[in-house]
Amino acid sequence: MTKRYGMHTLMFAVALTMNTWNTEPVYAERSDTLTIAAANSIKQALRHLLPLFEAQHKNVEVRVVYGGSQKLREHIEQGAPVDVFLPSSIEEIDKLEKAGLIIKNSKRLYAQTRVVLITGNLLPANITSFQDVAKPEIRRVAIGDTKTSSVGKFAAELFENLSIDKQINTRYLYAEHSGAVLDLVARGEAEVGVVYRTDAAQNSKVRVIAEAPPGSHSPVLYGLAIVWTSNNVPLARAFSEFMQSPAAQRALQEDGFDRLPSQIGLVKQ
Repeated sequence: MTKRYGMHTLMFAVALTMNTWNTEPVYAERSDTLTIAAANSIKQALRHLLPLFEAQHKNVEVRVVYGGSQKLREHIEQGAPVDVFLPSSIEEIDKLEKAGLIIKNSKRLYAQTRVVLITGNLLPANITSFQDVAKPEIRRVAIGDTKTSSVGKFAAELFENLSIDKQINTRYLYAEHSGAVLDLVARGEAEVGVVYRTDAAQNSKVRVIAEAPPGSHSPVLYGLAIVWTSNNVPLARAFSEFMQSPAAQRALQEDGFDRLPSQIGLVKQ
């Protein structure tokens, strides 16, 4: 079977009616396709992880739809045909859980990262900390759109906790997701930007100025869940277990993700 993964174009049609949302999902006949809705910030890691998973499941085709975590969650709420949700913020899974739209006991954590301040090689900013963003020479600050991007929420929270948000919020240049923030900074359209450390590590056109101070933002925890529209719950569970396997954890760390404290996996339901 030909393997296909990466940016796969799927039409997110509403597969189930509204009145089924609060009922136990009815699973379709088992297939050999696993559909994953994943945040843009895990794209690079999945390029390394999926061949490992497919090597263990040779008859499985993995399809991935990438996007902003919040937008993907909204599509899932509307009935998008997805098996596994991989957002960049556990909060998005929590929202689905409260609505009864994930499979019981399927929510798990598998990695974490931190928020960093970046500048571009084309137009490098001469600052050394997040507090320096308030200096007048920093005219444009690229952050994720808080309505579509989890990294944007973390950035807004960080600047508020550092008590400089009111000084700089008129300088914000919003982008749809972390990758778009990287592009704005790399092209010199913003002197600095806020992204996940894992994203910055994959882009040679930017450099990290500083990591967010401890306690300045909520933990950036990467989790997954099997969602209500899954057509193959056993295969989705196999992928969930794979993400916590030694091989997957090594690949994640090579891509800049941090291991969870005490390797916590199953999230308290």
